[in-house]
Amino acid sequence: MRLICAGLSDVGVARDHNEDNFWLSEDGEPLCIVADGMGGHRSGEVASQLAVETIVQFYRDTMLGESDDLDFKSPFGGLFRRKKKNELSEEQRLVQGLLHANRTIFDASSSNEQFKGMGTTCVSAYFVEDGVYVAHIGDSRCYRYRRGKLELITEDHSLANEYVRMGILQPEDLEHFPYKNVVTRACGLAPEVEVDINFFEIEDGDIYLLCSDGLTDCASNEKIRQILAATPDLDDACERLVEAANNGGGTDNITVILAQTLLA
Repeated sequence: MRLICAGLSDVGVARDHNEDNFWLSEDGEPLCIVADGMGGHRSGEVASQLAVETIVQFYRDTMLGESDDLDFKSPFGGLFRRKKKNELSEEQRLVQGLLHANRTIFDASSSNEQFKGMGTTCVSAYFVEDGVYVAHIGDSRCYRYRRGKLELITEDHSLANEYVRMGILQPEDLEHFPYKNVVTRACGLAPEVEVDINFFEIEDGDIYLLCSDGLTDCASNEKIRQILAATPDLDDACERLVEAANNGGGTDNITVILAQTLLA
């Protein structure tokens, strides 16, 4: 399996700074991450950066199975013990990476008044030969584009989604729901958090879209599908997706990653 990736982050039209962060696969490390920070005094961008850096560092540390020094040290204090890489499945590595990020952000928030209450949503994908593990916390999403169809493969941890599940709201009502951006789960707001993770088999030519809600709040699923269908170059597609969100209002920061799996 060969993986081609592209990514782009934009401040949007309405915001004056960008609290999103992302990570693209590099050097044979098939890991992609999007984090959308929240919190006052620009601490949201600190939270999203900590999430990305912590997950990446965890992956790199646990890749060295011969090392006996597998303690993870938070830059803001705290020490976590973990198993050697060969004792962790790829699924466990992804979940544990997000859990370490959660604790790192929570420790930083608890120890520094400037960062109090900060957190981030996070969606991460780890590609293996026969599929992809997708883990997330919050309402940053992952879509799969396959044979002309776009499918949402994560489920938002949001108040709006909970209301839809309970039948209080209909999907068509979400556009005008005043609390659609309220999340019910985030990374860093509490010492423990639940991570959703799923495994999906891949096919040749699949494109996986990881994004913050700045894209999906301002560009419809159909618009996203049309762009992916008409734009084979991933860098160009990222630019067109960001442009579509800005043309749709640009009410939030916009971050997109496109990862294409090639099996031939």
